[in-house]
Amino acid sequence: MFEGLFQPIPLSLIVLIGFVVLIPFWQIFKKAGFSPWLSLLTMIPLVGLFALYYLAFTRWPENSK
Repeated sequence: MFEGLFQPIPLSLIVLIGFVVLIPFWQIFKKAGFSPWLSLLTMIPLVGLFALYYLAFTRWPENSK
């Protein structure tokens, strides 16, 4: 019934790896003062690369603490 990549166990591993990658980027964007929802862009291959360059080279908002 299931063939190749869409077998239940490998698909669940892909989702787990996705969350393992997403959580640190969520925290980095949040601590940098940007919307943490931008971390979802890191899941799209080329768009994620541009998101990381955006994070690296833009001026971060000042924290008022």
